[in-house]
Amino acid sequence: MKQNLYKYILGIADNSLILGQRMGALTGHGPSLETDIACTNISLDLFGQVRNYYQYAAKLKGDNTTEDDIAFLRKEREYFNVLLVEQPDTNFAYTIARQFLFDSYHFLFLTELQKSYDITLSAIAKKSIKEVSYHKRFSSDWIKRLGDGTEISHENIQEAINELWTYTDELFHQTEEDKIMVKENIGVDVTRLKEVYYDAVNGILKEATLDIPESKWFQKGGKHGIHTEHLGYILSDLQYMQRTYPNMEW
Repeated sequence: MKQNLYKYILGIADNSLILGQRMGALTGHGPSLETDIACTNISLDLFGQVRNYYQYAAKLKGDNTTEDDIAFLRKEREYFNVLLVEQPDTNFAYTIARQFLFDSYHFLFLTELQKSYDITLSAIAKKSIKEVSYHKRFSSDWIKRLGDGTEISHENIQEAINELWTYTDELFHQTEEDKIMVKENIGVDVTRLKEVYYDAVNGILKEATLDIPESKWFQKGGKHGIHTEHLGYILSDLQYMQRTYPNMEW
């Protein structure tokens, strides 16, 4: 049971870790000071959530495992984030589209995780959802601004949505650990979120005068440790200090 719960937590937390690393890389590169600070704060929010998850996971694993061990000392195939969050910041439109597509899911997920029979996961969800509510509002507003803005901004955000759409279906795939945790009333049945998710996302896209992608072809693999080439580069930055100076304490 502990091993299943441990891996289930990684499946949740790794999404926030990798997306937090992506957003943190934008510090100093935002289109305006206000937006730059907002993106940095979103990154910090996600890392704060990650620490809560990893501290709990470390306690479950035992053997003197720490949150740093879990964050920095795993190999690429041992991360279980969805492919969406590791996609690159091609331009600001891609950053916003990626954030929006994940935020819309993340908010729905945490809403349900609050009901978990696991009091620690429930408490993390109740604390995190306040932050994610802001993330969702921030990215949704930017989708509307870019979509209903200039011809160039509309074109860029439409391209980003079209490209990233192929990674959205994986959000609703269940691993074996997911299924076990759902049966124990600990985890969230993500399959039940799919219809609500696409209804909400499509509503924002229509409001932003954007076309809803018609592609029915989706990519998957991240939840099982099979990633795009981008994750390796993310981890090389993320893990550099810990691997260069082993056993260093922060």
